[in-house]
Amino acid sequence: MVSQLTEEISRSVWYGWGDPARAKPLSPGALEYLRRTLKLTTVAANHPPVDLADVRVGPVNIGDRLLAELQAITGAQHVSTDSTARILHAGGKSTPDLLRRRSGDALDAPDAVVFPGSSEEVGKILALCVERKLAVVTFGGGTSVVGGVEPLRGRFDGVITLDMRRMDRLLHLDPLSRTATFEAGIRGPAIEAALAPHGFTLGHFPQSHQEATLGGYVATRSSGQSSTGYGRSDQMVKSAHLETPQGPFTAGSPAPGTAAGPKLLDVVVGSEGTLGVITSATLKVSPAPADKVYGSWAFPSFAAGADAMRQLRNDGARGDMPHVCRLSDTDETASSLKLGGWKTAALSHYLSARGLKTPALALFVWEGGSHQIRARKRRSARILRRAGGIPLGPLPGKSWEHGRFSGPYLRDELLTRGVYVETLETSTTWGRVAETYRSVRQAILDALEERGAGAYVQTHISHVYSDGASLYFTFLSGLEEDGLAQNARVKAAASQAIVAACATITHHHAVGMDHAPYLGAEIGSLGIKVLVGIKDTLDPEGIMNPGKLIPSTLPQPSTPNVKEQS
Repeated sequence: MVSQLTEEISRSVWYGWGDPARAKPLSPGALEYLRRTLKLTTVAANHPPVDLADVRVGPVNIGDRLLAELQAITGAQHVSTDSTARILHAGGKSTPDLLRRRSGDALDAPDAVVFPGSSEEVGKILALCVERKLAVVTFGGGTSVVGGVEPLRGRFDGVITLDMRRMDRLLHLDPLSRTATFEAGIRGPAIEAALAPHGFTLGHFPQSHQEATLGGYVATRSSGQSSTGYGRSDQMVKSAHLETPQGPFTAGSPAPGTAAGPKLLDVVVGSEGTLGVITSATLKVSPAPADKVYGSWAFPSFAAGADAMRQLRNDGARGDMPHVCRLSDTDETASSLKLGGWKTAALSHYLSARGLKTPALALFVWEGGSHQIRARKRRSARILRRAGGIPLGPLPGKSWEHGRFSGPYLRDELLTRGVYVETLETSTTWGRVAETYRSVRQAILDALEERGAGAYVQTHISHVYSDGASLYFTFLSGLEEDGLAQNARVKAAASQAIVAACATITHHHAVGMDHAPYLGAEIGSLGIKVLVGIKDTLDPEGIMNPGKLIPSTLPQPSTPNVKEQS
């Protein structure tokens, strides 16, 4: 794996997101807008990350004998204790993850990174880790923003990370049933590249699309930007194979419907690496669209736009919903119009002349056959116009699609310039959307402004259901001296507001470490006991991804020291 790691470091930033060649710097106008809005004295790039050579990594806490046993399973070239490999696997991509790495802290990096090549190798690795009392964290694209891939040791002295990148093949395609089976380590663009020659698409495009893997989609029940049309990942999965510490477990059925007891597939989907390692999955695929049409509409308020979304979903003809359905609140719309150049400036003047000085902008994308999608768009337009919308044409939707994967790159530059930025999300019923939006937004603002700093919160709806919608919050402020404490304060305030609003603690980011304290409020103490029972069945020693998803499930008796066993 030495050559692969060299390639990885050449195309990635160890302290941030993705391929640096894709990053675009903020314009002087955008920087000045940020400075004024957040009441900052400067936005100079005076918070750079430390050099890679200065990142602190803890000692390898597993001995040569255990490393040799791992190498015997995968091949010596597929086990690494190299500092760079360990730093690259020291956590996910949340703002706290990046703040720690940028400051030079990778002390909790895994002891070794192992790159399995098959389900059989994964099974053997897990059996060895049970025997040697070693914690295991599964790593796909490493894009978790909720602490889902932190290499926690729990009660164990050592932890390894299983990087799934070698398991990246399309295994089977059934064009008649429209299903495809993939290994879990295949990334989003490779999925689409494998399906395209056959005329299909998975249609799953989260913002992490360029980096995230199929196994990550399944493990976190992720939702993509086109999920209103294609469905969430958990709606796509037909079956999945899990290697567990107790042996292989395949859940799901190729049959289109079954009444054979409870749906055990849901034991795997959303399990977040706490029960075993997802090594492959079969998912529904869709014919690749022949065409796309774009639309954008402005509404007098976020509440009016949300009600239009509800009407579009529930009052329109079945099948007319856009594949992408996105509504920005007035703050997100204002920043988009302010920073979008002369075309958006002209759009802003036009809306102001129409009486919309603080509009909420909605973007839509319909996919399918050319004639069909244009008819769907026309029928949808009637509903949107009756709901008070003003049509703005295709340009805003096309512009959004062009840059839809660029957001994480901006965070790297913002952190370098001393700007704190983070996101969180939830979903709720239509009757609670307005109050949840107000209360969570206010909780974030209050926490950010607690120490007198300027703050900006912008929100959008990006997933629309018959009974409700998602809410996605992005918030910025000046980076405090202790950015980790700042983030913890804001996240706690927002999470408590979400729970108080009876909304879900996570719509698509998953539970990980961050949301685990709030899971009981959503599923109840008996629900937690059910999850504990499942974990005790599949992972009785508790080696799989300690500290994630299930609160306080790890047994406490002492275990032999891994180095002593080695």
